[in-house]
Order: sequence, then C-alpha cells, then structure tokens
Amino acid sequence: MKYICSFFHPVSAKRNQILVNYNETCRIYYFINKGSLRLFTVNKSGLETSRYFAFEGMFITALPSFIDQQPAEEFLQAIEKSELLAITRKDFYEMVRTVPEFGHIYREILEIGFVNAQKRIYGFQGFDALEKVKWLIKFQPKFLLRVSNKMAASYLGMSPSTLSRVKSRL
Repeated sequence: MKYICSFFHPVSAKRNQILVNYNETCRIYYFINKGSLRLFTVNKSGLETSRYFAFEGMFITALPSFIDQQPAEEFLQAIEKSELLAITRKDFYEMVRTVPEFGHIYREILEIGFVNAQKRIYGFQGFDALEKVKWLIKFQPKFLLRVSNKMAASYLGMSPSTLSRVKSRL
C-alpha cells in the first residue's frame, strides 16, 4: 500500500475549479479524499449536461481522453472544495501493469462504472420524472443532498423546476 501511495500526490481544488477543460487531453486520474467532482458537457446553446458525479472514496477522470489521449469532449470540475490524490497517466498504467492489486482496482472501477452507466441508461428509459428521482434516491441516496438542483436536473434529464416539483411530492 505504501508503494502504491507513493505514486499519488495531493491536490487541492477550489469549488467550481475546472480540472480538465473541453478539448484538453487528460493526463491525471483523481481519487477523492474529500469533496466532489463532476463530468459534464456543454451544448452549442450553452446548456450543461452532467454525466457523472464522484464523491469521497471514488476515482474519477475524463476516462475516454485519459485512455486514448485525445482531447476531452467534456469538463471535469470540482463542485465542492476538494482534497484529491492525483496520479499521472504514465504512473497509473505502470501500476496497472506491475501491481496486480492495482490492476484489480482498475478493473473494478471500470466494471462499476459500466454497470452504473447501464443501470442509469436502461433504468431511465420509459421513466417519468418521479420515477427518475426515486431511482436516484434508491441507488445514490446522498446525491440530492450534495448536488445543486441545476446539476441534478441535468443529470436526470429534466429541468430544475420539474425536479423541484417532483421533490416536493416526495
């Protein structure tokens, strides 16, 4: 564990700080000790769509860019003041290659991310707004307590006013 930790360095992020910009190639993977980060996109009209959120004890990066070293098609942002551990892409893949336990952690990160994405995609098909919010409460109970209504609504694919109405019915 000491060996693995030696590859990470502490990083502090301010609230709303962008860690990866759109069109920037991502070279860092983050582990969150404290705080929260999100991945989001912005359409041509300036509307943000949140794609993923990570909280304490979770890893996050702009994964497609991190893997293929092409410009990111999303932003990575700290949504709270955050204390992170950062590892470079070079060190990350060296750890995956040489430390079997770290390779297992990486596989788990990918598997959990894939399963959660599938649950969200398939779970939301045919769901009305109330069912989406109930799904979120069931699978991510602290989410609505940590994330603004605007960000949560964009994640759920609804307007902030619709989310407020639905929350008032719960």
